[in-house]
Amino acid sequence: MCYVKSDNERVYAQHLQNKLFPDHTYSVVSGGEPLDIPDLTWEQLKQFHATHYHPSNARFFTYGDLPLEQHLEQIEEEALSKFEHITPNTEVPSQPHWSSPREDHVTCSPDAMAPDPGRQETLCVSYLLGDITDTFEGFTLSLLSSLMVSGPNSPFYKSLIEPKIGTDFSSVVGYDGSTKEASFSIGLQGMSEEDTERVKRIISQTIDDIIEGGFEEERIAALLHRIEIQMKHQSTNFGLSLASYVASSWNHDGDPVELLQISDSVAKFRQALNENPRFLQDKVKHYFKENTHRLTLSMSPDEAYLEKQAKAEEEKLQKKIQALSDSDRKEIYENGLELLAVQSQTQDASCLPALKVSDIEPTIPVTPVQIGTAGGVPVQYCEQPTNGLVYFRAMCSLNTLPEDLRLYVPLFCSVITKMGCGALDYRQQSQQMELRTGGMSVSPQVTPDSSQLDMYEQGVLLYSSCLERNLPHMFQLWSDIFNSPHFNDEERLRVLVMMSAQELANGISYSGHMYAMTRAGRHLTPAGELHETFGGIKQVKFMKRIAEMSDLNKVIRTLPKIKKHILNPDNMRCAVNTTPQKMSDTSEQLESFIKDVAVNRKARKPVRTNIIERPLDPLDDSGPSRKLISEQNFKPCQMKTFFQLPFPVNFVSESIRTVPFSHEDYASLCILGRMMTVKFLHGEIREKGGAYGGEARMGGGLFTFYSYSDPNSVQTLSAFRKGVDWAKSGQFTQQDIDEAKLSVFSAVDSPVAPASKGMGRFLSGITDEMLQSHRERLFAVSHRNLVEVAERYLGVGQRTCGVAILGPENETIKKDPSWIVK
Repeated sequence: MCYVKSDNERVYAQHLQNKLFPDHTYSVVSGGEPLDIPDLTWEQLKQFHATHYHPSNARFFTYGDLPLEQHLEQIEEEALSKFEHITPNTEVPSQPHWSSPREDHVTCSPDAMAPDPGRQETLCVSYLLGDITDTFEGFTLSLLSSLMVSGPNSPFYKSLIEPKIGTDFSSVVGYDGSTKEASFSIGLQGMSEEDTERVKRIISQTIDDIIEGGFEEERIAALLHRIEIQMKHQSTNFGLSLASYVASSWNHDGDPVELLQISDSVAKFRQALNENPRFLQDKVKHYFKENTHRLTLSMSPDEAYLEKQAKAEEEKLQKKIQALSDSDRKEIYENGLELLAVQSQTQDASCLPALKVSDIEPTIPVTPVQIGTAGGVPVQYCEQPTNGLVYFRAMCSLNTLPEDLRLYVPLFCSVITKMGCGALDYRQQSQQMELRTGGMSVSPQVTPDSSQLDMYEQGVLLYSSCLERNLPHMFQLWSDIFNSPHFNDEERLRVLVMMSAQELANGISYSGHMYAMTRAGRHLTPAGELHETFGGIKQVKFMKRIAEMSDLNKVIRTLPKIKKHILNPDNMRCAVNTTPQKMSDTSEQLESFIKDVAVNRKARKPVRTNIIERPLDPLDDSGPSRKLISEQNFKPCQMKTFFQLPFPVNFVSESIRTVPFSHEDYASLCILGRMMTVKFLHGEIREKGGAYGGEARMGGGLFTFYSYSDPNSVQTLSAFRKGVDWAKSGQFTQQDIDEAKLSVFSAVDSPVAPASKGMGRFLSGITDEMLQSHRERLFAVSHRNLVEVAERYLGVGQRTCGVAILGPENETIKKDPSWIVK
């Protein structure tokens, strides 16, 4: 729970739910309130588990093409037959409806990375809606929510975001159907306290404006188009997505089958609009204007927030301790020793069902691709059953971009599809993207070479998808972005900058381990430095500085300079995934697009001269190629960095430079990371240390340890070292190795959606033949191999490593001169 309390967004969301539903289940913290947990007795915990975690309180979900009868038989034999049916009485009652609105206020910890330290107030109005088991009403309210808050054409975006009163919508925004009765929330974060009343008035006025003016037909059409694409898009976690989608309503005795009949809901929605043009406005009037069950919750930072929390917990602990008798203390101590002994034992996993390594397919299926050109630009064509969709990607090299512009690349990627283009302003552009595509995005890419640690490819990836009928429209939108993107609207840019800076600041407490891992690997490979530039703490601080600038003209002048280097067909390669029937038409449309943007084509000199070319087709050295940067003189260096942040927990990482993907030892290090995680680190870091989690993993030439939401810091680094000693000692069994192999293969063999087939080859140059070789090396990993790679790469004196910790003030680290404290 300390993890949740360290994240202001979660703190706010928790308070909002507790206070909107104050009379039953949702009024308490499901994970446990830290101050209340010590009052929980063993008997209460056992009783709760016996009733709530009983098959009589369960829902069983199966998905796939195996016979259902076998599943039901297994469920009966291995679970249901071993229990007596009970009545758990876990139904959630309806929340009594308030007769008048309520207001409340909570506090949180200040955010050191906030775009504007003087504006850290959050305010949100939340409305109680109807029961989620009413499927069509829930569907309607979910669509209504999207119309009200999603994208620059929505009423609340216009009234709350564009005036720049706050940095972004509040962390809880829009429709929430996860509780028995749904809710809708709207508000702002990153605002000033003096704007509180103004925001309340704007929310009320916007609701009045919607009731009066309704929504444009084109926006409703765009929303229904998005649903059509979602229904056609094939994802690899389709079954789990369905389970998640139906779970909330089904748990409250809703009809899960009715929920899945989305086409029926769409038809019913269209009919309702035809029969009553004010259908949606009437819903807004009923659920928002006339709804007296609404909560206005504000949150402000308190410099002493964490101190007060720690003091309250310490006082609670001392009170508990003082009430203990000598015999109580002795019993607790002995129980602690017993627990430690149990935690240190090797568990017998033989009772669990398991695959054998011999059950795994020895070979991978081949994904056929064709390499061609369109207008002189290399293209990878991959025919797939994409269900009426076309998927387009383009990799644009950064090799010619001046190094002083690198920090701006993520910002460029973030705004290039949101500022307007051609004859379209940013609102029209957004509308057309929603009407004609499944989304258009641009993102930075840093791809380590598969055979050389000090070689990498740098670029930005363009991605979009569309229904087959909208292919010309999708490429026209890309043409306008290439040929005439809009950069001069400073007000629009400021809105996007503030939202981006706020999102990055919020992400540190949520994904602190990712930032720690990125910083730990910064000085170990050339790609590591670029990862830190594009997605590390360095980028968070840069965006904070940009958000604090009173004049964005320097940024406005910089973006077109970046565009000249990135959106240049001379530095681009493309990939298309679609059905065989549509491939010819797609190729023609792509050819037309390349011709349309040819005006941007210009041969520019790379900033670095050490460019190595890798053929896109390994069987054709004379064909088109990927252009990688080689830094053979790169010298990795060891560095330990500590970022002091206002969190009660730590995010810890240590990265060690090892070998690239195609090296013979890479597979052994993959297996070692998985085995060390499950058989050693989990027990040391989570069970004994109290962290939410930790892991060792191999990737990008680095063997990386990390922990998150960790009450410890240097002790966790010690656990990492003990993990290496454990591996070097060889104190693991063949069963441990086989379990690790099964786990690694579950990731290696995870399904790939038709949209993503061939993407490993397109982005990383890793062919099916290379994947098969890696697969064979995984099968061959032995006990001896694992001990040898632990000694060769991870042992003290053998390793080059980087360490990073994000966490609260730490006197031990401050006194250690080997650490750089930020």
